[in-house]
Amino acid sequence: MMTTPRMQLVLSENWTMTGGRADLPTVIRWAREAEDAGFDSVMISEHIVLGPDAGAAGVMGNPRDYALPGNQDPRTPWPNSLMLLSAIAAVTDRLRLAASAVIAPLRHPLLLARELGTLDLLSEGRLIVLPNVSWSRDEYAALDVPFSRRGKLLDEHLDIWAKLWGPSPASHESEYYAFQDVYFEPKAYRPDGPRLCFGGAGMHDAMVRRIVRYGHAFNPLGKVTPEHMKTLKTAMAAAGRDIADLEMIGSTRAVFPDDNSCADLAQALDPIPEQIAQGFTTFCIKPSQFTDDPNGVGAFCREVMRRVESLTA
Repeated sequence: MMTTPRMQLVLSENWTMTGGRADLPTVIRWAREAEDAGFDSVMISEHIVLGPDAGAAGVMGNPRDYALPGNQDPRTPWPNSLMLLSAIAAVTDRLRLAASAVIAPLRHPLLLARELGTLDLLSEGRLIVLPNVSWSRDEYAALDVPFSRRGKLLDEHLDIWAKLWGPSPASHESEYYAFQDVYFEPKAYRPDGPRLCFGGAGMHDAMVRRIVRYGHAFNPLGKVTPEHMKTLKTAMAAAGRDIADLEMIGSTRAVFPDDNSCADLAQALDPIPEQIAQGFTTFCIKPSQFTDDPNGVGAFCREVMRRVESLTA
């Protein structure tokens, strides 16, 4: 008998059910319904702006599918993820809050640490942050941030955040950011800050390094090969860490029969037992891939939990 996995409801990109403006409270209601149904967490991703490169590869065929680099209309709504998660924190009790794809290099690290730390404190440690560098050159150009330096800027963020969670005052001197004797109060809920998750396509060296040094969770994009897992396990062990201590976040796989229809839920959940056997414990699912009814998300969540419990019984 397998342990029932934790389920994470993806609250971004559900624009076939909600328009992203006056009905944002609907998204908050979905989070409350997910908690009531037994879901462990919700996820919200972000962009600050989009440019023409958002749709450079052609817009996705089925609008219920995931937004990926180059497959979305630049007019796609992307409300501020941390503000939405703050609102969700206020109406839930135990639901974890995943700020996925926080594009750290587009902000100053002191400002972003203040926002993340406050949300983590407000939610009493329920915040999970997936900091990344994203993919849109147009977005970086609009915010006047060098796209070629985005990886180095993210590393600076991570180093600075670690300093800020510790004792005040904190100082930092680097090519990109410099400050002396700053007092950062209040701090995050935990002494080492919010839980940090890393992920993306493949298993590149920079991601492995960040997971080993800072990571509490791993959320890959797509299927992970045994070679990738061996690379990560070896790197964790070399640093005196056990890969078993990482929360492993898997996914469901929606298959659309055509560009106008929802996917079959049972088919999407089928890969979960195999991923559990590989060590994955948490699984993401996006409601608009399976229903067009904005008032049916609570029932959808209950059905997901019923099916997942049956799969792992």
